[in-house]
Amino acid sequence: MPIARFRDLCLDAQEGEAEGLSRFWADVLGTVTSPANGSGFRVEARPGASRATQLWVNVVPEPRVGKSRVHLDLRLPEPDPSPLLALGARIVTEPGVDRWWVLADPDGNLFCVFPPEGAPPPVGVPAAPFELVVDCRDGLVLATWWAAQLGGEVKEPAHKEFAWIEGAAGFPWEAWVFGPVPEPKSVKNRLHWDVTLDEPDPAPLVAAGATLLRSPDDDIRWWILTDPEGNEFCAFPPE
Repeated sequence: MPIARFRDLCLDAQEGEAEGLSRFWADVLGTVTSPANGSGFRVEARPGASRATQLWVNVVPEPRVGKSRVHLDLRLPEPDPSPLLALGARIVTEPGVDRWWVLADPDGNLFCVFPPEGAPPPVGVPAAPFELVVDCRDGLVLATWWAAQLGGEVKEPAHKEFAWIEGAAGFPWEAWVFGPVPEPKSVKNRLHWDVTLDEPDPAPLVAAGATLLRSPDDDIRWWILTDPEGNEFCAFPPE
């Protein structure tokens, strides 16, 4: 049985970059941004929008270094990413054997954009997320672990080079993808996800193999943990 639900995404930025970064992502996703309580910014759906994007831009003291092991895949409504470049993104790699572009946001965080396919993004949305991607040592093992915590069905392609989850509790996009990479995790992920617990504390997650880094205190009301491969995530008490 699932013991938690996917809640939202959080993107780290230094104080001088956070507001601009939140505006960039709001423009990309066709949403709006507003100051969050305390510090940081919330990227939320425009009034009347049919779909919400829950993204928090958190202020952190450390600069971005190294490669984050978590990124978003976005679907374009147009055949190229020109609208995203006009908003401040830059191209890191062009499509080759792969059929997507790798872009960087104004703070250097990488994300992938794919050409149109299937239902287009809503009108006025330059790009719409459809996958959350996590680099890891073993895609099937980590996907299976997260499916045990949040539910959903684990799937693999015929070549079994990666795995993904469909239908995890609260997950807002098509797939949660876990793809093996050769390099080990070396720095804190700049992008992480939050979950909402079904129980009053994260003891079941820790028993399943998560590591507790920080408990609620005078500054935060949530727990900070890592999954079995060291990816940071936050766990909130039941609502």
